[in-house]
Amino acid sequence: MDNDKAKIAHWVDAYAQQLYNRAFYLLSDRSDAEDIVQDVFVAAFEKRENFKGDSSPLTWLMSILHHKVADSYRRRYKSIPKVDIHSFFDENNFWKDPDSLLTDWSYFEKSEDETFEEYLERCLEKLPPRWLILVKLTYLQEKKYSEICQETNISKTNYWKILQRSRLQLRECIEKNSISNEKY
Repeated sequence: MDNDKAKIAHWVDAYAQQLYNRAFYLLSDRSDAEDIVQDVFVAAFEKRENFKGDSSPLTWLMSILHHKVADSYRRRYKSIPKVDIHSFFDENNFWKDPDSLLTDWSYFEKSEDETFEEYLERCLEKLPPRWLILVKLTYLQEKKYSEICQETNISKTNYWKILQRSRLQLRECIEKNSISNEKY
């Protein structure tokens, strides 16, 4: 048991930063990334007998991390959305004028030292939570739509509609601030 504790302690020292970097990349939230990394080490300790040494410890820990991130996305997606869908439609159930939805985006002005990736990340943060989950699963984790539909329990049609609306909103965010005209 003491040997197992020492091994896990060594793994924490050796791999915590790499796990945190990956978790932050996938979740885009420092607090969530820290929580996931803690959960990874707790799970590794609890399931230490499952590690046979067939792969490197980092590979095994990354596998646990990816499962924890998928569980996190699944929980978030199933939770009640914070965005009221009715705010996108007028009284006749037509899309509202985009300019009325996105009235004050002045705080989106790109600073001189900001990279395109940082700017894009800020645009991504403006997506509704459920949309952001699908975008990240599709483009960052490069999962197949069938797997994403199964994980999030949505239909294929709904998946493609949300993805299309996400891309349109991202495009709108980028174009509104004329960032697409700049070269990186």
